[in-house]
Amino acid sequence: MPEIASSVRTLPWFARPAARFWTCAPAPAEVREFHASLFEYAPTALIELPWLAVELGVGRVFVKDESSRLGLPAFKVLGASWAVHRALAERAGRGGAGPVTLVTATDGNHGRAVAHMARLLGQRARVFIPWGVHPRAVAAIAAEQAEIVQVAGPYDEAVRRAAGAAAALDTVLVQDTAWPGYEQIPGWIVEGYSTLCAEIDEQLTAAGAGMPDLVAIPVGVGSLAQAVVTHYRSRPAGRAPALLSVEPVAAPCVIESLVRGEPVSVTTGETIMAGLNCGTPSTIAWPYLRGGLDAAVAVADADSARAAGDLAALGVSCGPCGAASLAGVRAVLTGDGAGERRTTLGLGPASTVVLLCTEGSAANPHATPDV
Repeated sequence: MPEIASSVRTLPWFARPAARFWTCAPAPAEVREFHASLFEYAPTALIELPWLAVELGVGRVFVKDESSRLGLPAFKVLGASWAVHRALAERAGRGGAGPVTLVTATDGNHGRAVAHMARLLGQRARVFIPWGVHPRAVAAIAAEQAEIVQVAGPYDEAVRRAAGAAAALDTVLVQDTAWPGYEQIPGWIVEGYSTLCAEIDEQLTAAGAGMPDLVAIPVGVGSLAQAVVTHYRSRPAGRAPALLSVEPVAAPCVIESLVRGEPVSVTTGETIMAGLNCGTPSTIAWPYLRGGLDAAVAVADADSARAAGDLAALGVSCGPCGAASLAGVRAVLTGDGAGERRTTLGLGPASTVVLLCTEGSAANPHATPDV
């Protein structure tokens, strides 16, 4: 089927209906076993919100609430914990001894997760932080006893700085995006996110909902989306859900890449969706995004802020990044052209929608604009 890209003057939207026929290998089963062995592990809530189902004209809507995950207010620790575990085990297997410094760049949640794991495991952490990250988010990383390096530039520049610093002895770069020559640890991070998807399967089954018809995923460099695509496109042949990526209009690197058919970097602007303010897709995520995403949409800060407020009113603590999933689904399923977009995604009045709320409000304390 043809790929569809709308005019940016209406809705920044891309669709590829053939994505539901794309397949890949599954994530390793031992990831879930590792997380289950951690002291603070418990599945995060999957909350049904009938009011949203009525608004969106679908059968059921569930929100995966990642506002409290392994002691932190965001999902990122799933990837950081598994990757740090694997990296330290590999180092020990090569005869490495003594403490190391875990180095990373972050828009907030990933850096805090890496610093948290470093503190728990008796390691050091150095975190490079670009402009635009709220001081309280920076303070939360520092509270994990990490060394903070402020970068006078965007996220991509912070990643470059972190990669350079990790060339020193007794350092390990734990970055949640990949580039040629740096792919193993980002791959482990993606594997770590698979636990979230496995939980959703179990929780939907318990709710009598079965397989979702649409899953909406907030996207920065695309690592979480890679994990979600891997989960749903590695199933045996049968009905597969539509997968929708959502990113800020200020940092639309994934939708721009999908439209052009190749990964591209974009100049990012300011956005309250700080954790999604990324200019370049991860190289290991790109084949999964290109092959397995049904659609992509970009949303404005005001729409994410409104979604966060609405979710809070319904009892779900959600920062602007996590609320992007609701903002994206609203943009796609309502307004001009919504009927055609619903048909493209295979959605009807009995469909089940899952929104990934990737962070709680405590993870991103940005003030929201008037809506």
